[in-house]
Order: sequence, then structure tokens, then C-alpha cells
Amino acid sequence: MNISIVIPAKNEEGGLSRLLPVLREKFQAAEVIVVNDGSTDRTSEVAASFGARVLDNPYSMGNGAAIKQGAREASGDVIVFMDGDGQHDPCDIPRLLEELKAGYLMVVGSRDRHGQASFGRRLANGFYNRLASWMTGFAVDDLTSGFRAVRRLEFLEFLHLLPNGFSYPTTSTMAFFRSAYPVAYVPVNVSRRVGTQSHIRPIKDGVRFLLIIFKIATLYSPLKLFVPVAAVFFLTGLGYYLYTYITAERFTNMSLLLFSAAVIVFLIGLVSEQITSLVYSRSRS
Repeated sequence: MNISIVIPAKNEEGGLSRLLPVLREKFQAAEVIVVNDGSTDRTSEVAASFGARVLDNPYSMGNGAAIKQGAREASGDVIVFMDGDGQHDPCDIPRLLEELKAGYLMVVGSRDRHGQASFGRRLANGFYNRLASWMTGFAVDDLTSGFRAVRRLEFLEFLHLLPNGFSYPTTSTMAFFRSAYPVAYVPVNVSRRVGTQSHIRPIKDGVRFLLIIFKIATLYSPLKLFVPVAAVFFLTGLGYYLYTYITAERFTNMSLLLFSAAVIVFLIGLVSEQITSLVYSRSRS
């Protein structure tokens, strides 16, 4: 099994100084790729000093963009993605690889609640996990973990779907589920990050993560999102019609509007389902 380890890094000289020596000691034959995402510190120099192959971006393109660059350049049959901030323990990598050998195509390092950055992040991630579990029908232990091992060829199928921002774990996980590629979860311990603070901004990225909720649904099965919304409009319109019929014996414009909205939302769901199917057909071709 040829392994490539891809590490997106932005101003992570401290974390890489701790991570890369351990990787070199334990995985001497592995290809280590550090994607320097427009760092202003010595990230590139530190990575090169430990023998990593460094891909330098002239400016920050985003975590997802760094992942895509590293995946395209990787030569291994298996790609292990890790953060460059020192949170992920290289000693957990063999456990991920064992699950790949067992037949899984993606194995995710699942964090416990102590591995989440804050209480708000724990609540948000817990909600994402429950939503993804409902959408897929499988238990999703950690939808947003950046520590994962994948079969390279299968991962490259969905490269065009991945965003340039922070939601690549969500997108890739749901894409694998949608394509009936088996996904496994392995519990891992997460350390406190080294060096700079997290690059996630609570307000701006909070709105962005809220959009992930809708992206989860549209990536996997749009009808599971649109049908309940259409049902709400329809039942509200029906209830309002019954109320106005009993009180005024008439059918109002508001009831018509609600019924129309239910039909429109349902039809949008049908179209979205067809588009999603075409997208994944393209990915598999």
C-alpha cells in the first residue's frame, strides 16, 4: 500500500515542527506533501527542512483548495489527510489504514466531544452529524473531521465537487455515501492546536456552516429536504383554507399562495434530484 500524506497548512510552522518529525520516523516510505496556503511565517521552510514535498500558493486559496492541490499531486494509492496544527496524532494512521484494508474506501478519524474546539462548535457538529445520519440512513460519527484516509482514485472522482473553503470533509463524506462507497469511523484523540489560532471566524463561517446544512441535503438526496418543506406549505395552506371556510365560507388568496408554494417547492425538489443524479453520473464516468 503506497501512502501519500497531505497536510494543508497556513501559518503552521509550530505545528509542523512537532508533526513532521513523527511522520518521518513512523512512515519513512510515505510521500509527505505540505500545501503551504499563502503562509506569512516559515511554514514552507520548516516543511522542506523535514523532507516534505512543499506546494506553495502565492496567496491563501482556502483549506479545500489546498486539499485538492495535494490530492492531484499525490502519487500514492491511499491519501491520508491531516491538519498541520498538531491536533492529529500520527500514531492513529495505522488504525485508519487497517479499515481501508478491510474494504472501506474512506475512513474518518472521529473526535469525541472533548476534541471539538468550543461548545458552539460541538453543538453545530452534533447537529450536522444527526442531519447527515438521517439523510444517509447510516451512523455518521464525525462529518467535519479533517483527519481521514481515502482511496485516491475514488477521492479524485469527486474533486470537482469540493469547495475551496472549510467544508471539504462534509462534501467528500456525503459524496462517498451517495455513490455507495463504504465509509468507516475510527475514534481518535485530538490534541490542542499549536501556534496560531484557528482560521475559522465565528460569524462569517457560522453563516457559511449554516449553508452546509442545505448543502448536505442537496448533495445526498434533495427530495429529503424539499418534500418536508413542501408538506409544511401544503398543510399550512390546508389549515388556513379550513379556517377561512368555516369562518367566512370562502377560499382566500393566501391559501392559493400556500398551495402554489407547496407545488413549486416540490417540483424544484424533483429537478434538484435529477441534477444531483447527473452530477454523480458524471463523477463515476
